[in-house]
Order: sequence, then C-alpha cells, then structure tokens
Amino acid sequence: MNAPIRNHDRLLGIEVRHLAALEAVAASGSFAEAARTLGYSQPAISQQIATLEAAAGMRLLERPGGRRPVTTTDAGERLLRHARRAAAAMRAAEADLNALAEGEAGTVHVGTFQSAGIRLLPGAMRRYVERWPGIEVRLTESPYDERLREQLQRGELELAFVLRTADPDLEHAHVLSDPYVLLAPAASELARAGAPVRVRELARLPLIAYRRPEEGGEAFLRGRGMEPQIVFRSDESGIVQGLVGAGIGYALVPLLAVERSDREVAVLDVVGVPPREITIAWHAARDLSRAASAFVEVVQEVAAEVAAELGGGRGRS
Repeated sequence: MNAPIRNHDRLLGIEVRHLAALEAVAASGSFAEAARTLGYSQPAISQQIATLEAAAGMRLLERPGGRRPVTTTDAGERLLRHARRAAAAMRAAEADLNALAEGEAGTVHVGTFQSAGIRLLPGAMRRYVERWPGIEVRLTESPYDERLREQLQRGELELAFVLRTADPDLEHAHVLSDPYVLLAPAASELARAGAPVRVRELARLPLIAYRRPEEGGEAFLRGRGMEPQIVFRSDESGIVQGLVGAGIGYALVPLLAVERSDREVAVLDVVGVPPREITIAWHAARDLSRAASAFVEVVQEVAAEVAAELGGGRGRS
C-alpha cells in the first residue's frame, strides 16, 4: 500500500473523525490510548485509520507490535500536519458560531504576555469598557508566544498579543514596534558615556537573560555567531532590572519591558538589533465579531500613544 494515489479526490471522502483518530494515535503512540481519549472502542479507531490509509493509498502508521509505540510514516507525518490544521479550523469554527450566537452581549477572550499586559492592556481596557460596557473581556496571560498561538488555533482565544510570524493560520494587525535597549548599572562606564551600544559590545558584557536562550535579544546574538556571557536568567522583568541596578550585569531587553522610574538603571539605545514587532492576532478562518474588531482598534489607538511616550525617554537613567 505504498503506491501514490491516482484519484486525488478520494481524500475528499474522509471525515474529521478519521483525522482526529490519526492525531490521537500519533500523540499517544497507541491505538488503545487513542480510543480512550476519543471515547471510541479500539476496533473503531483501527477502522478509522484503515479508512484513512485506504483513501490516502499509503501506509500512514508503523505498527511494530508488542509494547513499542506506534509511529507515523513520512506520509503519515505529512497528513498529520493537515489533520491538525483541520481540527484547529473546526474548533475555530465552533468558537466563531458561539460568538455569533452571543451577538454584541458576549465575551471577547484575549491572550497577552507580560510586557504587553503591563504597558498596553490597562489603557486599552479602560477605553474599551467605556465604549463597549456590555462586553466582558476575559484575559489570559502566557509567558511564551507559541502557547498563545496554539490557543488561537484551538479557538480558546479570539485575540492575542503575539510577535509577528509567518504562520498562515493567523491574521495580524500591527500594534507596536518595540526596540531593544541595554539596561546598564547607572554607575557603569557605559551609562556615564550614554552613547548607543553596538552589537559587538554586547557579546563582551555579563548579561542577565531570559530563561530560554531562543527568546529575545540573546537569540539574535547567537544567530550572529556570538556566545553571550550569561550570568543569570529570569523571565521576570522586575528581577532582571533589579539585578542590573545592583551591578550584577547588563540586560538586553525590549523597551516595553522597562520600568522607567528606576534611578539605579540607565536605558541605552542599541544599534543593530531589530525591534520586536508586536501584533494582535486571530485565527485566519474566523470572522471577528464587532466587539473583537473594536478591541483591535482600541489597542492600536493606545499603542500609538505608548509608542510616542516611549520614543521620548531613552538614553537616560
């Protein structure tokens, strides 16, 4: 059953339950576990996979037998990507219908990350509540972008603040270009000089960084072939800035994450590191409700004001 299919329309006859079975078996490595997850019998799962393989004309799963896990073949892995997208689209469709049923008296589910939650959300929420008093906004915070994108794809969130990506499943509205700056101890030589800091200088500094090396400015430096000197890691902006003020090291951070009233820390411009492009995103298959569209507009208004405020305060402690 390894010959490619000749009639490409045969895949159009499969159902969402067949794709859900493939997704569940691939995730668990077991027909029995997939049956328990989906609430089917094991023979039913086996039949759904058999139907899917017959439609594809190719083996999708390797069944080694015994206690060894079931794995996807190359063909199965390719179809699995489409299965996940189809399942996410159906969840988004369900959320879309629920939003339509609720009309203008419903709820907007919004996801955010820490710095957007601190600097953008309070002003946006105040303005939005004034204009749309009948709408409940439920907020969810996540430290990492991919979690918010997954929640958008599953229909758990209608909107989320995320960094711009090429994800074809998401639509984006621009919110803010957030430049990277260097936090330096106010008594340091760099702070006294007050000059913009170049990329090569960053690699020579003891840096306080985020927990994950693939996040933020550290990822950019590593992508340029540099090996930063990391002296401490934390995802809490207050801890990072406090340790810089204590003279423990420096920090390459987005400007939006900086607490500007700290006199023990200097905020220096950085040359050569591209800014974060913050957007507010939604599932491409969903039609935004009027209430959600209005929330996007309010966020963009507030972001423009925040950008103007941030643009005037760099380069000083």
